[in-house]
Formats: sequence, C-alpha cells, structure tokens
Amino acid sequence: MSKVILVTGAGRGLGTDIARQALAAGHQVVATGRRPQEVEKTLGGPQDNLLATKLDVTSLDDAEAAAQAAVDRFGRIDVLVNNAGNFFAGYFEEITPAQMRQQIETNLFGPMNVTRAVLPVLRKQRAGHIITLSSSAGLIGQEFCVAYAASKFGVEGWMESLRYDVEPYGIHTTVVEPGFFRTELLVDASTTWPEPTIGDYAERTTATVAAWKNMNGRQTGDPAKLARALLTIADQDKPLLRFVAGADAIEGVEAKARELLAQAQASRELGGDLAYDDTPQ
Repeated sequence: MSKVILVTGAGRGLGTDIARQALAAGHQVVATGRRPQEVEKTLGGPQDNLLATKLDVTSLDDAEAAAQAAVDRFGRIDVLVNNAGNFFAGYFEEITPAQMRQQIETNLFGPMNVTRAVLPVLRKQRAGHIITLSSSAGLIGQEFCVAYAASKFGVEGWMESLRYDVEPYGIHTTVVEPGFFRTELLVDASTTWPEPTIGDYAERTTATVAAWKNMNGRQTGDPAKLARALLTIADQDKPLLRFVAGADAIEGVEAKARELLAQAQASRELGGDLAYDDTPQ
C-alpha cells in the first residue's frame, strides 16, 4: 500500500537510501534537507511522487512549514522518519559547552521539532508511524562518543515515553539503534573532530581520530539493507517498538542486558531492603 513518507536528512547517507527505495516501492516521499534543490537532484530530479523541501531540524518554523507542504502536496503524512543528525566526536573535556549543546540541539531537539510539527497531522488522521534513528550509542556508552551518546540516550528516553502519549490515537513509534553502517556519519560534513587541546588526551585523541577516519566507508553495515528493513517496519500492522540493527549492535545490546541484570542483582544484594522503614529508632 502506498504511503506518504517524510524523511529528514534525505540529501545524503541513509536518508538518501530510504527516500530512493521508498520512491522505487511506489510511496510518495517528502525528502527534506537544508538544500532541497540538491536533495531533489540526488534523488533523480523532479518526480510526481517526490516533494523536496527545506528543513533544518533545529528550526521549529522549518519543521512546521515542511509538514504543511507535505499535506498540501499529498494530503496526509503516514510515516515520519527522523534520520537527520550529526556527530561531535571527542573526550568530554575537549568538547566545548557550546558544542555539547549543539549536539543535543540537532540530535535530540531536532527530531522533537519535526515530530511536534507532524503529530497534529497524525492525530487528526488517527493513524501514523514515527520512526526515529538513534544508535547503539544510545544504549551503550562508548569511548570518544560522550556528546553523541548523551544526545542519543536522550532520544531513547523520549521515544520510549512518547509511545504512551500517542498510542491512544493510532500512532505507532519505533526507535532504531544501528551499529556501524556506511551512512556517511564519519565524513567531515557530518562529524566535528576535536583538536587535541589537553595534553593528557592528546595522544589518544590523535590516534582515535585517525582510526575513525580510516574506518569511514569500511563499516560492515550496508545502508541500503537498513533502508529496506526500515521500509518493512513501516509497512507492519504492529511495527517493532525497537529495532536493533546490525550484528555488532545486537551483540552489544545483549552484553549490555547481561551487565544490567548483573548490576541489578548486585544492587539487590546491597540495598534490596531500602524501602521506607517505619520501625521506631
């Protein structure tokens, strides 16, 4: 069944794969980006089923305009794919407060802005699906990812709770935790690399930046396959609430689950009797 799918960050990387495959499958696609002319060109030029429109996810005005443009062109929105994001790499002390805020502004408040703009449409329809790209770093803390992980952990809590807000109106939610995919996240246009400004971190920073840059384009995950999986989820009557994408991510999540269970058991042994005690002292 043909759906109207709004994709953020559709100008490159995974967003392009999602938009391109959605068009090939016969869906109507609202492909957004900061430079919509380039988005349209990337997707093969003007098409009846394609609307390329401007959207900087940090702007609520842009988000509201994009949602209205989608309704004006196609009459509805069935699926929102919150894909746009960026990556501020580095150790905590070498990431400035401004960079930390910018990371969270884009990766957390960005999808919140777009979802806030689209939700009135979905509620009116009493149907819809919100898919938000998180990361395995949204479940598992990782070295050199403190800002990115903070933003994605926020995405996890927001999406997990949003489910309860919108389910009564026929709206589904799915949060996606990919591992390492060739999504162009590590290209300079998406990643801000730190300068080694603190001596204690300098050697590790230099080595890690070099290693991560060398990994770009060699990640094991295929973004085209991930795009197909997301479109399959979007077509499910009861879509997954959480999609852990890639063998590396699944392995990491399983290890994290075991660690959490072990920590819960240790906590029970240490403080399982911490309930309120009204015994006279």
